[in-house]
Amino acid sequence: MTQLSDTQAVILSTACAREGGLVLPLTTSLTGGAVNAVLGSLIKKGLIEPTAAEGGAPIWQEGDDGTPLTLRATPAAYAALGIETDVIADVPPATPRRRRDGSKQEMLISMLKRPEGASIEEICSGFDWQPHTVRGAIAGTLKMKLGLAVISEKVEGRGRVYRLDEPAE
Repeated sequence: MTQLSDTQAVILSTACAREGGLVLPLTTSLTGGAVNAVLGSLIKKGLIEPTAAEGGAPIWQEGDDGTPLTLRATPAAYAALGIETDVIADVPPATPRRRRDGSKQEMLISMLKRPEGASIEEICSGFDWQPHTVRGAIAGTLKMKLGLAVISEKVEGRGRVYRLDEPAE
């Protein structure tokens, strides 16, 4: 399993929650050489990759031929965060994705199907994830990739609790 620093995990979680897996703009307070060091490390690990910047995507740098480039998360980034995805694309798939039984994604959905839902802390302890990974999985995979209606509410004694608005298929 790929070891990630907290900063790398935040950058990847945010990217995986965005449409198309775009890394930029960064949501961390890195400056100067630290930005290049962290991004270079993620590229070297194969977790992000340069791609042509299209449709107003933020520009990271220019390619050798002058093509504006941005960065996006690779399938390895989703896997490193425990987020299951069949295809990473800029457009949602036309047909619903098939989910594997027993996968972390399916187990997360099961937790959210319960009438009482699940809190961030419960999900973190169930999967040995960090809170930002849970939020990334909910926002990126469940809401954006699978189109599930996830609602949240504050519950006294449990904190923020998430559940599916409608049962998943």
